[in-house]
Amino acid sequence: MNDSIGVKMKSLRKERKLTLKQIADQTNLSISFLSQVERLKSSITLESLKKISEALGVNPSYFFSESDEQTASTVMRNIISKTNTMHNQFFYRDLAVNIENPLFNPILVLLNPGANREDSYSHSGQEFLYVLEGTLTIVIDKEEHDLNPYDCIFLESTTPHNWINKTDSIVKFLCISSIPV
Repeated sequence: MNDSIGVKMKSLRKERKLTLKQIADQTNLSISFLSQVERLKSSITLESLKKISEALGVNPSYFFSESDEQTASTVMRNIISKTNTMHNQFFYRDLAVNIENPLFNPILVLLNPGANREDSYSHSGQEFLYVLEGTLTIVIDKEEHDLNPYDCIFLESTTPHNWINKTDSIVKFLCISSIPV
C-alpha cells in the first residue's frame, strides 16, 4: 500500500478535529492499529480503509490520489509494480484517482498466494468482481464460489463476504463498488 495513506489519514483527521478514539469508535478498529497506520508502522486492508473513509467523510480514492488536481478523465499506465505486490497479502490500486466525486469505485486487487481477509466483511452498497488472472474464492454468507479468469459476480455488499486466494499464484481481479451516499 502507498505510504502516504497514513500521512493523509492523520492530516485529514486533525483537519476535522477528530481523535483516534473517535475514529476507533466509528470504525470498530483499535486505537493502536489506527496509530500504527498513521505512523506508517502497519499496512491497511481495503475494508479498514473504507471504514476510515466513511468516518472521515471522504471517498477511499482520496488516499490513493497522487495529486490534488481533479480532472474529468485520467489515463493510467503501468499501474502495477512487482515490488508493490510482494509486501502485503493484498495490493490495491484505486483506478478512480483524480476523478472528483466518482459514482463508483473501481479498484484493481492482487491477492498473493494464501491471502484472505481473516473475517467476512459487510458494508453498504454493491460490488462487482471480475477475475483477470488466477482463481479467486469468494465466500458469500458462508457459501464458497470459485471464480476463474473472465468470471464475474455481482453482490449486495451488506451480505457478509470475503475474498480468498487458495492457490499458489497471484490472483488479479477488478472490484467495482458503489459509493455510499
